[in-house]
Amino acid sequence: MLETILKVKKKHESFLLSLPGVVSVGIGQDPDGKPMIVVGLDKPRPRTEKKLPQKLDDFPVQVKVVGRAKAL
Repeated sequence: MLETILKVKKKHESFLLSLPGVVSVGIGQDPDGKPMIVVGLDKPRPRTEKKLPQKLDDFPVQVKVVGRAKAL
């Protein structure tokens, strides 16, 4: 299943990162341990959140406010 979600992430990553405020796209797990796509936002962005699908190729999408990405 991990290989499949990696393909789904790669397939949709460019589109997701093009949306205002999206700073990351990752893979996480729901409370039951099932894989999900996690979209990180720099701050709460209701307009962007409305554009995000609830699922991508049968994997649920979760939105998290993670802040701005910083270079080390």
